Amino acid sequence: MTRCAQALVQLLESYGVEHVFGIPGVHTVELYRGLHGSRLTHVSPRHEQGAGFMADGYARARGKPGGCFIITGPGMTNILTAMGQAYADSVPMLVISTCNRREHLRLGHGHLHELPDQRALVAGVCALSHTVQHPDQLPEVLARAFALFRCTRPRPVHIEIPLDVLEMSADGLDLNPRPLPTAPAPAPEAINAAVDLINRAQRPLILAGGGARRSSEALTLLAERLQAPVALTTNARGLLAPEHPLLLDGVQSSAHGRELFAEADVVLAIGTELGETDYDFFGLGPLAFKAPLIRLDIDPMQVLGAQPARVGLLGDAEHGLRALLVRLPQRQADPAWASERVTRVNALEHAGWSAKQSRLQALLDTIRDALPQPLIVGDSTQPVYQGALGYRAPTPNSWFNAGSGYGTLGYGLPAAIGAKLARPQRPVVALVGDGGLQFSSAELIAAKEAGAGVILLLWNNASYAEIRDYMNARSVPLLGVDILTPDFAALAQSCHVAHHRARSLDSLRELLGQLGTGGEPVMIELDAADFLE
Repeated sequence: MTRCAQALVQLLESYGVEHVFGIPGVHTVELYRGLHGSRLTHVSPRHEQGAGFMADGYARARGKPGGCFIITGPGMTNILTAMGQAYADSVPMLVISTCNRREHLRLGHGHLHELPDQRALVAGVCALSHTVQHPDQLPEVLARAFALFRCTRPRPVHIEIPLDVLEMSADGLDLNPRPLPTAPAPAPEAINAAVDLINRAQRPLILAGGGARRSSEALTLLAERLQAPVALTTNARGLLAPEHPLLLDGVQSSAHGRELFAEADVVLAIGTELGETDYDFFGLGPLAFKAPLIRLDIDPMQVLGAQPARVGLLGDAEHGLRALLVRLPQRQADPAWASERVTRVNALEHAGWSAKQSRLQALLDTIRDALPQPLIVGDSTQPVYQGALGYRAPTPNSWFNAGSGYGTLGYGLPAAIGAKLARPQRPVVALVGDGGLQFSSAELIAAKEAGAGVILLLWNNASYAEIRDYMNARSVPLLGVDILTPDFAALAQSCHVAHHRARSLDSLRELLGQLGTGGEPVMIELDAADFLE
């Protein structure tokens, strides 16, 4: 007999899932019966939150969702933070959980791992949550999940299967993948309206976010055709080559960036929420565009969002950009608006950095240049915040972190493990502070066990320094921010991971050059004082 749990694994294989992240439990052992002998690679994190962060990093680096196998009750409450991060950053994640037997649901009789309503619990951090009542529903429910990943704003999907259903016969089910619809393209009349606005403009500006992360070539071609400066959010870094003359640094939240925005006579926003953590980091107030705003987004709520569009292009970023390219002619370059203006604004940005910021930027540039096209996954930590202003990623999807949007701690290491499993041939750096690492330090041994050769770059300032600075700036008495930190060398040794210290940029550059892409995880500890003084 083919059980429901085995049929589920076969369906996941048919949709191209390659990795599953999960911790076996009494309520998920049937799923592991299905995993045995399958083509799926199972990775064991040390906490379900780590499972979710690994799946998040895997999806960003690989471009396809990873799966999570999660137990009823505490497993689901543990993964909620990771689902919230993925929800905020529009990252596909497939969370398969169990729930109690159907006859026990919502009765409150005290069964193991019982919750009143798991679906209600996760409703705010997923695009869909569904309870499979019979194995016959599996093919349709899985098809819905992958259709959502492909055709809408990608966000977590949760599928829960009662314990009794997992054991039921799935003989006779069609386990072939269903044909999936393609992502929608913007309506022709909306493209016409956008083209009309752009053709009448002399000073176009492009703002691109994570929704354009798979559209690097089309975005670059459009920017060059329009001679439009391009500002990229954190999740869009790398969509233009780092040396591109139209690329603005992270000036969206700076006064000089706002001045440039005010000079534009048309603004094209592509796959971006225009949210405060990218566009109002310094508290200057909400954006106020003087020019007509065109928004290209697959989410209608964004097209009609806090920054309403004069023209809304509802659809996939790649389809929309290609449609615009077909209709828009080549323009004559306007150096006063394009390259020269970009150069001036970027120079103002760099000139405004403090000595501390410049040293942090030098650290980031050293990491990028010492490794062959590294993928840097960050936590919420000082160097990552500076990267929001000045880091130029070498390729798309090679710089992402938890330093914006939802803004959790503990993301960097497990997400980097997922990214390394997705891209084993590339060097993957987890850039994490000493405070953030203590949220998920147990995942270091999971990296060793999984053979994920992550370079853990530990920024150690023995505090929650960013919060300490924030409290100081507001004359709040310091409490809870100067923390006791572990002996990180001993921690690494206990996890069977090599530990190094770098005391300068030169020593870090040399060490990174020796490590290269790496087959084993390694920790490099940086004392913040060595790099800031």
